[in-house]
Amino acid sequence: MLPSKDEILNDFKIVCESRQASLLGRKEVLNGKAKFGIFGDGKELPQIAMAKVFQDGDWRSGYYRDQTFMIASGMYSIQEFFAQLYGDTDLKANPGNGGRLMNNHFATRSLDGLGNWKNLTKQKNTSSDISPTAGQMPRLLGLALASKLFRNNSKLKDFSNFSVSGNEVAFGTIGDASTSEGHFFETINAAGVLKVPMAMSIWDDGWGISVSKKYQTTKQSISEILKGFELNEKEEGYLILTAKGWNYPELIEIYKKGISICREKHIPVIFHITELTQPQGHSTSGSQERYKTKEELDWEKEYDCNLQFRKWILENKFATEEELISIENSAIETVKNSKKLAWENFQNPIKQKRDELVALGNVKSCHCAKSNKIENYLGELAKIKEPIRKDYISTAKKILRLYCKTCSSEKSLKKNLLIWLNNEINDDIERYSSHLYSESENSGLKINEVKVKYNEDSKLVNGREIILANYDYILENNPLTVVFGEDVGKIGGVNQTLEGMQEKFGEIRVFDTGIREATIIGQGIGLAIRGIRPIAEIQYFDYLLYAIQIMSDDLSTLQYRTKGGQKAPLIISTRGHRLEGIWHSGSPLSMVINSIRGVNVCVPRNMTQAAGFYNTALLSDDPFLIIEPLNAYRLKEKMPANIGQFTAPIGIPEILES
Repeated sequence: MLPSKDEILNDFKIVCESRQASLLGRKEVLNGKAKFGIFGDGKELPQIAMAKVFQDGDWRSGYYRDQTFMIASGMYSIQEFFAQLYGDTDLKANPGNGGRLMNNHFATRSLDGLGNWKNLTKQKNTSSDISPTAGQMPRLLGLALASKLFRNNSKLKDFSNFSVSGNEVAFGTIGDASTSEGHFFETINAAGVLKVPMAMSIWDDGWGISVSKKYQTTKQSISEILKGFELNEKEEGYLILTAKGWNYPELIEIYKKGISICREKHIPVIFHITELTQPQGHSTSGSQERYKTKEELDWEKEYDCNLQFRKWILENKFATEEELISIENSAIETVKNSKKLAWENFQNPIKQKRDELVALGNVKSCHCAKSNKIENYLGELAKIKEPIRKDYISTAKKILRLYCKTCSSEKSLKKNLLIWLNNEINDDIERYSSHLYSESENSGLKINEVKVKYNEDSKLVNGREIILANYDYILENNPLTVVFGEDVGKIGGVNQTLEGMQEKFGEIRVFDTGIREATIIGQGIGLAIRGIRPIAEIQYFDYLLYAIQIMSDDLSTLQYRTKGGQKAPLIISTRGHRLEGIWHSGSPLSMVINSIRGVNVCVPRNMTQAAGFYNTALLSDDPFLIIEPLNAYRLKEKMPANIGQFTAPIGIPEILES
C-alpha cells in the first residue's frame, strides 16, 4: 500500500532538500570553506523507503552516502550537515561528533554529559561511522546480536533502557563496490549463522570511484553471488530482496516486507538496490567524466532517482507541475538558509575571539619599533574576513615575543595576554583532544584498587583455576556479561579457563564462534554499544592482527570521535608471550599498543593479576585488551578469598624489586 498524498509530497520535499545540500555542499568545498566533500546524491529515494521502517530503538551502522536517510529519520538536520562540513566543534551545532569526523559520517548520542546511558529505546540510534570502506560491517553484527540476546535471555528483561524484547533491527548500509572487502563477507556469513535481525542495504551505482563493478564483483551482481546464503523451504538463511533505486512503489514495498520479517522473526535480510547514480561523481576530489562514457552519463541523467520520482508523482497525479516547482524552490531556500546559519554559528565565536585579542593587544601607550610590528600583526588579523582559530592563536604567540619593557606598567599587558592565550589553549584541548579515553567517573584510571585477600588455608591451584573461578563469579553477578570466542563454549576454552561455564550459564551467555577474528571483535563492539558487557576472546595474541584494523579504526577511537557521545566498553581477552613464534620475542606488542591508543592494554604476569584486570575492566567504561601469560596456566598460585571482587590498578607500574 502506498503512502498518502501528503506523505509522498513530503518525501519529495526531503529528497529535494537532500539533493540541494549535496549540490551546495560541493560548492562550499570548491569555494574553500571546507576541505573535502562526499555526499549522498543519487541515493535519496531508497533511503526514504528505509527511513519509513526505522523505529525508535533501532540502530544504523552505515557509511557516507546516507544523508537522506539520516534527515528523513529525524536523526540529522540540513544545518547539521553544513556544520559538519565546516568542522564546527560546538556540540550544539554538531552533536554527533563535535567536528571530529569527515562530513557525512554520522552518529547519535547514547550518553548524557556525565557518560551515563540514555534510554536507547526512546530514540533512533546510529553508531558512529568510520571512513574505511566496509569498516561498518563487523560492529553491525554485534548491534544485531544484541537484539537476539535481549529477546532470548529472560534475565535481561529489566534492562529496558537498552531493548524492548529484542525487537530492534540493526540496519546496515554499504556501497556495492565495498562488498568486495573481506569484512563484508565475514559479517554476512556470521550473521547468517547467528540468525540475527540484521537488515543490509547495498547501494549499487555500478562503480567504486572509477572502477566499474565488472572488476569488483563476480557476475557483476552481489545479490546473484549471495544466493547461496538465501533461505528456502528446507534451509535457514537470508531473505534477499532487490529493487530499482528509482522505483518508489517497489522500494516502499520491499522495505516494508523485509523489515517486518526481520523484526518479528529475526531473519537477516539483504536489500540489493540497483540502478542508482552519482550525479556529482564520487566526491569533490575528482570528475566522473574522466572514466564514464557519454552513454553512461546520459543514462544516469535520465534515471536519476529524484527525477524518476518527480515523473512518477506527475503521472499518478499526486501533484501538478506548479506544485512540484514550488516544493523545489522552497527546498533551495531552506538549504541556503541552513547553510547561512551553520556558517554564522561556526564563524561568530571565532570572530569574537579574534576581536578579543585585537582589543587586548592594544599598545597605544608605547611608540617603540616593536609596537609597530604588534599593531601590524593585529591589523592583519583584523582584516581576515573568515578567520580560523589558528589565525588568532598564531598572532597571539607572535606578539607575545614583541612586547618591550615600556609597553605597559608591570608587564600587565603581556601577563594578561599570556593568561588569555593559555585559556584558549586549554579550551582547544577540550575542542580537539578530549575523550581519547573515558572522562566519566567510570574511567579505567579512576577504578579504586581492591587488594587481593587470602585465607590461612588458601589452596595452591593451577593458574587457570583462578581465571575460571573469576569467570564464575563474573557470570553469576553480572547478567549483562557474555563471553564468546573460538572454543570457549562447549570445551571451555583451549586452556580450560571457562570449563563448565556454558553448561552452568547456558549457551546464551557463553558461546563459541567461527574462526573470524575481525567479526569477533566487531561482534563485541556492537554488543558493547548497546549496553551488553561482552568479553570477546581472540584465541592467541598472534591472531589479533586479523582484527587490528577494526580495533584501531573503530573501537579505540569511538569515545574520541563522538566526543564522549558513545562508548563500547568491550573486554578483549587473549593469550600469548610464550616467547616463541614468528614474532621477535613472541610478541607484536609494540605495534598493537601504538595502533590502538584509546584501549587499555593490560599485560599481567600471573593469573591473579589477570583476574584483577578483568574485574577492573568490568567496573570501567573503557575498552580493554588483556593478554594472559601462556606459561602461567599450570603454574601454582594461591586461590584468592575475594575472587571476582579484587581489582588491579592500571597505569601504575608494579615494583617487584627496589
